[in-house]
Amino acid sequence: MKSIYEEYIQEIAANPDVNAAAAQEIRKYLTEHGIVYHGNTVRTLGIPNIYTEEETALFDQIVSTTYGIFEKIIAAYLEDPAYRRLFPFSKELEELILTPRGYDSFLPVTRMDIFYNDDTKDFKFCEINTDGTSAMNEDRVMNEALARLNPAHRKMLEKYEFSTYELMDSWVKTFLEIYGTYDRRVPHPHVAICDYLATVEIEEFREFARRFEKAGVTCEVCEITELTYRDHALYSPSGKQIHAIYRRVVTTDVMENYDDLTPFLDAVRSRDVCIIGAFCTQIVHNKWLFKMLHEAPTRALLTDEECAFIDAHIPFTGILDHSLCDFDAIRADKDRWILKPMDSYGSQGVYDGRDCTDEEWAAHLEACDGQEYIYQEFCPPYRSTNIDFIEKNPAFAEYANMAGLYVYNGKFAGIYSRRSAGNIISSQYNERDNASVVLRGTK
Repeated sequence: MKSIYEEYIQEIAANPDVNAAAAQEIRKYLTEHGIVYHGNTVRTLGIPNIYTEEETALFDQIVSTTYGIFEKIIAAYLEDPAYRRLFPFSKELEELILTPRGYDSFLPVTRMDIFYNDDTKDFKFCEINTDGTSAMNEDRVMNEALARLNPAHRKMLEKYEFSTYELMDSWVKTFLEIYGTYDRRVPHPHVAICDYLATVEIEEFREFARRFEKAGVTCEVCEITELTYRDHALYSPSGKQIHAIYRRVVTTDVMENYDDLTPFLDAVRSRDVCIIGAFCTQIVHNKWLFKMLHEAPTRALLTDEECAFIDAHIPFTGILDHSLCDFDAIRADKDRWILKPMDSYGSQGVYDGRDCTDEEWAAHLEACDGQEYIYQEFCPPYRSTNIDFIEKNPAFAEYANMAGLYVYNGKFAGIYSRRSAGNIISSQYNERDNASVVLRGTK
């Protein structure tokens, strides 16, 4: 693999002007296809992320083990009041979590973000995304642009055989399979993709709606605050009865706007609509999970092999509260730690000790103390060489890597690759998103 990456570097170095011009065409292609985040076109790099078949087999194993652990934790929460009390959820959220799903799956869709080391094949978990899992359309369009417009990759295609992951139709298929186990299913369901539409990049939602229609199922994208509920039926703003919801609105947004979502929540509580995924997914989305994975009540649910997996791959996590941790030790050893909100997304409010002065770190600790924050062992990301031709003075540089493992109803479905010049890999922190390809062999 190192030799293949070196071939990309040599090809780009030998033809910088051609690759720079192509980068502008790729950027234009991404813009035209709606691959934007908060109004800005997603940035990508000159060399894609390449994985071997051996690595994808490893990812499949990671997913299988992790999903099995999560199923046990969710089942214990739903069945055991004593275990349930160990989680920090409000009475209102607990009520939603305990609302029966009506279908077989605990965790329909998730993306497990890991820091994966290409050299050692070791990895550490960063976070777990559930219902807000995104960027499937982004990966699709980036791979289209890579194959059509990236001259270095087109040169490599003369020598190597690559494959990509299909993440759109495969999710629609999984969604409908789950709905097929729903105890109140109807023969021809109308599906609604629901979120706060002003805060999302809507093109992915529209593309998914087109894929549902292609699969023979009517579907529309809905503003979640504009749903109506009457006579035991939930209706879209267009007046159509909704039978199944593809929930993209994240739980933290639901709880922050709880009083504004009465029609949606009443329909869920009354089980007059199928919601995929149900609110029990919050048990593993919330970063409290990382703390619970290391504690005795959870370990009692698991096998010795699963406990060893957690010890090797889940970073130590504690609650940032003066009464629960050694605050002075955390302040004195800033390079060891990263601060994260328990329940957020997009790396909002994340602080890396290595990026802070002593004074800044102390200020962040004081501000976050007792504010539903965790402190977590910092995992140095693997770095590899790449180039961003959109920069004013493009040059090869070392970028931190993260692999997001898409999981559809417990099955490994694909990879979302991100890179960053800094330690935090997020759209807020100099992130670049990369097409993911799998090396299948030589031609």
